[in-house]
Amino acid sequence: MTTTGLASPQKNRKTSAERERGGCTIADLWEGLRHAFWLVVTLNPELTEIALRSLRVTLTALAIACVIALPLAALLAVRRFRMRRATIAMLNALMGLPPVVVGLIVYIFLSRSGPFGALGLLFTPTAMIVAQVIIIVPLIASIAHQSLRELWAEYHDLLISMNVTQVQKMRTLIWDARRALLTAALAGFGRGIGEVGAIMIVGGNIDHATRVLTTAIALETGKGQFALALALGFVLIALALGVNLLIHWIGQTERDSRW
Repeated sequence: MTTTGLASPQKNRKTSAERERGGCTIADLWEGLRHAFWLVVTLNPELTEIALRSLRVTLTALAIACVIALPLAALLAVRRFRMRRATIAMLNALMGLPPVVVGLIVYIFLSRSGPFGALGLLFTPTAMIVAQVIIIVPLIASIAHQSLRELWAEYHDLLISMNVTQVQKMRTLIWDARRALLTAALAGFGRGIGEVGAIMIVGGNIDHATRVLTTAIALETGKGQFALALALGFVLIALALGVNLLIHWIGQTERDSRW
């Protein structure tokens, strides 16, 4: 990101030495608020590009992760098999998987000398999506499994007596627990939209290509542009809150029987 594209009308006149001595101050906080407001109301093109890329990467990763995690959670709830407890324990443990390690592993697999290097996916939004999917699948699956397991305890006798298939059991649980599963999806979205370590490694923070809000914040903070970094941070918070409120409104709409 170039500072000219996202610069406020009053540029930060602090020298590097002054920034190093003073750090981030309350004045920077207020300047960040004013800068964020200015960037949003003027529909800054570079900010819009970065924000839309952040949403596109995270929402795509969330959709793929839900397709993987929700059926897995339902399967663990309705079916008993030898490694079931170990699988559940592994999912719970992977909730705390260090994102930087995920980024490093994905980097190795997608690098030119890696097994998928021929695909040329490294330093692309696709690589960022892959990393986010790996990070948020265990989180969504673990939270969803807790809700589906409780629902399965209520539905067990009914579904067994109806002699339905395993797939039908899983579909029934997922549909009837859909509002509770929104919480799992929101947790995954929050984890993905705020990710920076893995995204920085596999995306490279390339301007107009793989730069997202979190990596832009890290870049501007490293340059000492605290007001601009705070402005981007406030925009990131606004995006996260907006998506959360939208999903909450959708769940409330269904609960009020307006669907």
